[in-house]
Amino acid sequence: MSARNPIIAVTGSSGAGTSTTTASFEHIFRTLGISSVNIEGDSFHRFSRQEMDMEKRKAKEVGSNISYFGELANDFPELEKQFRNYSETGKGKIRHYLHTFDEAVPYNQMPGTFTPWEEFGEGTDLLFYEGLHGGVVTDETNVAQHVDLLIGMVPIVNLEWIQKIIRDTNDRGHSREAVSANIVRSMEDYISFITPQFSRTHINFQRVPTVDTSNPFSAKAIPSLDESFVVIRFREVKNVDFQYYLRMIDGSFMSRINTMVVPGGKMGLAMELILTPLIRDLMERKAQATQQIDWMSDL
Repeated sequence: MSARNPIIAVTGSSGAGTSTTTASFEHIFRTLGISSVNIEGDSFHRFSRQEMDMEKRKAKEVGSNISYFGELANDFPELEKQFRNYSETGKGKIRHYLHTFDEAVPYNQMPGTFTPWEEFGEGTDLLFYEGLHGGVVTDETNVAQHVDLLIGMVPIVNLEWIQKIIRDTNDRGHSREAVSANIVRSMEDYISFITPQFSRTHINFQRVPTVDTSNPFSAKAIPSLDESFVVIRFREVKNVDFQYYLRMIDGSFMSRINTMVVPGGKMGLAMELILTPLIRDLMERKAQATQQIDWMSDL
């Protein structure tokens, strides 16, 4: 962690809705006049899509599995290095993983490939990460230790699968059978690398549908925000004014001493109310740290 170069990470598995949440953060950044460098979790995959298909075949031949949830398919040391470098220097590298033809055409590349790494220099207020592993910890790496504000996006698992199946079939051209098989193949890595992160997050936003999602593999539509509640759990977040949030968010209530429940349609409002003061506090600490360093350099 670094007061001078803070890092915010939104972490959640594929289909958890982290991309949608990014829009809320971008609105907060604009409101507060914050310049951020945005890093995509997919850019730390080890393999292109074609290479990953080969790795899956090789793993299947020896009775093993590989998935984008696990450490075999992701460069966790490089992710931690990027976070460490930014926290220390405000600098780093960035690239993009191109999921679709629309994303790939401007780069004259094929979908499922990476753009070249590019250096970015000082001048940003914070680093914003969105992806699978913003709070991952293994025997060799500890990404979570570098994050100043770690947010978990955690729809209940059936809803997560529905979102993933419909997104990957409609937007990425995969068959429903292939996506379902991928969910099954990824389960061990999901348990080992994804779910433990949500015990390290400062705040979790968990969407719980109020409609039947018993068989996610046959679902034809994603339950809407109005067909759900959002369970918001706080951990190690000080001075939370729950009474203020309850007054501001109609239909909200406390389910535990550190847990608030809001109607799904109020999720965006809840995120902005809760996260804006936390991000503003990061910026105030950044300003104080910068002033202190400037003062010491003048001595």
